[in-house]
Amino acid sequence: MVLSDEMVDFVSIHKDDDVNKLALQGSRYPDIDIQMAASQISARQIAAKKIPLWNENSKVVFPPHLSMEQCSSQQTALYKASIFSGESFVDLTSGLGVDLFFISRNFKFADYVERQELLCDIAANNMKILGADNVEIHNTDAIEFLKQMPHVDLIMIDPARRSRSGGKTVMISDCEPDIIGIEELLVDKGDKVMVKLSPMLDITIALKELKHITSIHVVSVNNECKELLLILERNSANKSVEINCVNISNKTDKFSFTMESESSATFIIAEKMGAYLYEPNASIMKGGGYKTLTKKFEVKKLSVNTHLYTSDELVDSFPGRKFKIEGISSFSGKEVKALLKGIDKANLTIRNFPSSVNDLRKKLKLKEGGDMYLFATTIWDNSKVLIKCSKT
Repeated sequence: MVLSDEMVDFVSIHKDDDVNKLALQGSRYPDIDIQMAASQISARQIAAKKIPLWNENSKVVFPPHLSMEQCSSQQTALYKASIFSGESFVDLTSGLGVDLFFISRNFKFADYVERQELLCDIAANNMKILGADNVEIHNTDAIEFLKQMPHVDLIMIDPARRSRSGGKTVMISDCEPDIIGIEELLVDKGDKVMVKLSPMLDITIALKELKHITSIHVVSVNNECKELLLILERNSANKSVEINCVNISNKTDKFSFTMESESSATFIIAEKMGAYLYEPNASIMKGGGYKTLTKKFEVKKLSVNTHLYTSDELVDSFPGRKFKIEGISSFSGKEVKALLKGIDKANLTIRNFPSSVNDLRKKLKLKEGGDMYLFATTIWDNSKVLIKCSKT
């Protein structure tokens, strides 16, 4: 898969075009494979945000839409690359090869393994174009390669999370290959194994189903949970599992804790509302650590089951959204009316509250947006309140 100079120029000229319209205009460009061009332009419009380093190189080839949808972003790949380094690295389910490319820069040798011949052809071109000379391409089945490969420093595997009918799956046992069935082989072949799974997976289930987990990374980008990474090692029996909650934005917030520290932690319930309100980022909401947060950042929890926090002084280092509290009311008509006086739109969030955002928005007659933030929640005395805030 190599793009001709004519194709490279055409894609560059039409990079911002509507590809659906362009695909119907093949007769205007008899010397160009218009379907191929449209596919490359569409992919580059995704890559411009998702993999900007690759998009900057005009000779990089991109695959069909599904592979672009499934591939890692440059941001998450760089995070994974920050965790590991060594001599030898194997990615058993390489796909487009974004993770492999960025991680391989920290290793002397890297193996790209993929059973789809088209993706292998694309990877062979792209790794050469991008200067990844330490990468060897293998067009073969992941399990067969795993069985015969030598021991390496790091194995990565991202099992397919789609059922045969095309629907998305969440459970480990529903993925292909089944990590539970090959776990022993994986930790035999690699010093460390990184398993990339759906962020929807219940972490407690993963800890029950897999025996060799030493750490977990919950990775979010701009407060949207993207990846759940399980790190496996053979000698893990006596190791405490560390949960790393990472949110990548203009800066990267990382909050780590162990399952043991969270289960044994004590925390303080607020008995009055402070001046500031805090909402943990998406990775922490997924990973837990709700009690441990109160110790590290000196904030108080609104109630046992409400994952919102408050303090009198601003804790600027808190890993999540921070708000200045402007007012609080019960849900009696007069109090709510007074709290919302002059407000016709706000950003509404529900936390431990018996309603949906849409239903409550209709009840309060509020449009979405604006500079005001509202939290409907349950506080220390089990009463339901509406908290009005502005962002710090």
